[in-house]
Amino acid sequence: MRNAQTSLPWRQATRYSRAVIPRRSFLGCAAAAPLAVSLLARGAPGTGEAGGIVDTNVTLERWPTRRVHDSPRLLVERLRRHGVVSAWAGSFEGVLHSDIAAANARLAEACARQGGGVLVPFGTVNPTLPDWPEDVRRCHEVHHMRGLRLYPSYHDYTLDDARFVRLLELAAERRLLVQIVLSIEDDRSQNPALTARPVQAAPLADVLPKVAGARVMLLNAFSRVLSGNTPLLQRFAALGNVGFEIATLEGAAGIETLLARVPGVRLLFGSHAPYYYFESALLKLQESALNGEQLAAITFGNARTALAFP
Repeated sequence: MRNAQTSLPWRQATRYSRAVIPRRSFLGCAAAAPLAVSLLARGAPGTGEAGGIVDTNVTLERWPTRRVHDSPRLLVERLRRHGVVSAWAGSFEGVLHSDIAAANARLAEACARQGGGVLVPFGTVNPTLPDWPEDVRRCHEVHHMRGLRLYPSYHDYTLDDARFVRLLELAAERRLLVQIVLSIEDDRSQNPALTARPVQAAPLADVLPKVAGARVMLLNAFSRVLSGNTPLLQRFAALGNVGFEIATLEGAAGIETLLARVPGVRLLFGSHAPYYYFESALLKLQESALNGEQLAAITFGNARTALAFP
């Protein structure tokens, strides 16, 4: 199942997506719910227990070019229905708002009040703004966040920028996981008034070995961003401290194919909900032939490792 209609010009894609929403909603309700039960029933091999899903890529608030109805409370209800026990949440306000501190405070409050113990806030930091290290400090010391979520393409810096390297160093010192969003929308379906090119991830492979203790996840990294770049994916896999989630991974048996092509790649479950349909990510687990160990690693094991700093 494709995540969005991205092969058409923007206006055509918009009309087409409206036409197929009822069908996709039906598929989500009819197929994905029993799928969640069957997947979770397998559980972690050797433990005798069913493991819940950790969704590493959800976002609160509104995105200006897509109407999303889910409040934090409704999002949590939907996630729980599909077996999600933890969801790492960023905020779309952190992408376009200039007052990052206030956006992070609202995110932390929403997760605490409406998150039901499921939503885990990941604060935004924009290293091009004045006094951005204070935002890192607040995320860690005031809001007790476990990680940060960065948007380089919207905040206009590259992954070899000295400010970004310093951000990685501060995050490593505070044992914060850093999530880097390589894209929010497919560049073929962006509104012409709000465009951003996908982040170029290659410099990160040279930067990370220089930052002791840094741990990074790349969000929305597949589809037209990194899917065909096997050499770079292999470099990241060899580093051992880079994770990927599956929200934008496309193609039949996409997870199975990627694991065969890049055996050491660290995959985690991510849905990019509610911007994408959660069920799309869930069905990716069904269409690939995964053994119990692989399934447990993707749905919760690798997520636990990502937050388990020494």
